[in-house]
Amino acid sequence: MGKLKLITDGIVKNNPTFVLVLGMCPTLGTTTSAINGMGMGLATTFVLILSNIAISAVAKIIPDKVRIPSYIVIIAAFVTILQFLLQAYIPSLYETLGLFIPLIVVNCIVLGRAEAFANKNNVGDSALDGIGVGLGFTIALTVLGCIREFLGSGSFFGMKLIDSDGMLAFVLAPGAFLALGYLMVLFRKITDKKA
Repeated sequence: MGKLKLITDGIVKNNPTFVLVLGMCPTLGTTTSAINGMGMGLATTFVLILSNIAISAVAKIIPDKVRIPSYIVIIAAFVTILQFLLQAYIPSLYETLGLFIPLIVVNCIVLGRAEAFANKNNVGDSALDGIGVGLGFTIALTVLGCIREFLGSGSFFGMKLIDSDGMLAFVLAPGAFLALGYLMVLFRKITDKKA
């Protein structure tokens, strides 16, 4: 498999949000703004890349009986490192994302890629897979956050574009479901035409 294809597959063919419909809790919970969506996507990408590399490196020596718990411990270690880094260098994002950062440990995207890809492939390919899937997740969350922020508060990445308050529904859960549904349909239409 080509190196570039590993990355593009994660963005398009294996997009965790629009195609695989994984990680819906952080997708719906953190995308009230574009910055939050991008921050959560990049945080998950950080953990995804490093955990894919580590799991790929040790997969052959982990017994099958403790494979999943071992993966969770590896993922939890990287999430803990991420938490410390965010607390130290980006405390505002850490405060905003709150509970969703520790939930990356059990995010089905990270664990799913560890099980489906990293434990069967070499370290380099696993890193590229992590980059691709992470970028796909980050793009999806950022786009969803942009739409919800614009329609909900009339702003874009925190900059007010429209004087009105916007539609409250898009800042709340119903707006998240509505915007995500339309984005999934749009993504499917665009990717089906290219295929």
